[in-house]
Amino acid sequence: MDSIGFICDLDHPLFRPVAERLTARGFEVEFYRPTDPVTAAKIEGLSALVSGTVHPTALTALRYADSTTVPTWNGFDATVALSARLVTLSALDAVGCRVPEVTFDGPADGYDPGHRYVWEGPHTIDGPAPFHVESVGTEPVDHRYYAVNDGRETHMRAVELRAEVDDNNAILRRTDVDVSLAASVRELLDRLDARAVAVDFTRGEDEKRYAVRATPIPTFIGAGMDRRVADSIASLTTIGA
Repeated sequence: MDSIGFICDLDHPLFRPVAERLTARGFEVEFYRPTDPVTAAKIEGLSALVSGTVHPTALTALRYADSTTVPTWNGFDATVALSARLVTLSALDAVGCRVPEVTFDGPADGYDPGHRYVWEGPHTIDGPAPFHVESVGTEPVDHRYYAVNDGRETHMRAVELRAEVDDNNAILRRTDVDVSLAASVRELLDRLDARAVAVDFTRGEDEKRYAVRATPIPTFIGAGMDRRVADSIASLTTIGA
């Protein structure tokens, strides 16, 4: 029986229902606490490994799995790249997205403190930051594009969300997918050889959309894509191949 390991809490909003779907399909599912190291023996016994966190222990497990023959869903390279703000902005620019400017000259009007990685804590407005990012949003609502590849094709959904609000309370409703934005998100996924990504877009003063951030481990909240994610993870194994 194919066995899939998930590095995340048992009540993870995405991977708990996805794991239930996979169990119903005949997969054996194992959950590992995000803060506990996953041994090499456990990883080598899996048919696929999925991480629901960017905790260092999870990244270590992904890196080891990638060095063996164990397939990963969003492996080490893609997860780290999408966790690094400057790398992500550069990658989004490379696939044709409009991105905010970045300055390394210290605080300035119209710029917000930037984080090197998604796991860093918040900076104060006037406190030290490694760089500052142009504040381009002019509306209280942004658009998040979710993309997931099931091994055959990439599926896309877009949702409206409140800007500057915790993800659990941010989603407003689904919205239409813009073809040009979707094409850029799909190309980003392909270039990083990733299986899933979320990209946030905001409207600037000239009404054009800016890509402002990407998420390496999307929750797909509000997208209704649990089945697509299950298909994607299953396709990594012999059962789903």
